[in-house]
Amino acid sequence: MSKRDRLTPAEWEIMEAVWELGGAPTVRRVLERAYPDGRKAYTTVQTVMNTLVRKGLLRRRKVGLVNFYRPMRTREQAARAEVAAVVSKVFRGSIPAVASSLLSLDGVDLEEIARLREVLDRRTRELEGDDG
Repeated sequence: MSKRDRLTPAEWEIMEAVWELGGAPTVRRVLERAYPDGRKAYTTVQTVMNTLVRKGLLRRRKVGLVNFYRPMRTREQAARAEVAAVVSKVFRGSIPAVASSLLSLDGVDLEEIARLREVLDRRTRELEGDDG
């Protein structure tokens, strides 16, 4: 995975707002959604969004004097890319090592383990279906 595919914390904040807003929001709408307390300036958000355009993660369309932005990938696609990078870098590609690490975190309870078991069972069925 290239660094281009990875999102910085500021880029995640902006993309979260874009995904939540849906459609093709403007810088102003993203600013208001991501930072309703005013802790970021319009130009800062605009700069981050322009970086996301260069990275190919947003598409910009100008109508009159206003730029409208559309995400080029879903939140799930971006999250998958981030997880794949961590699995590769931190866990050397070992899914069992990732699972073991996650299950040892504080706060993992029996209900979450049961939900994880359901996910594993569903994925097992999908993979077994691919072989047939």
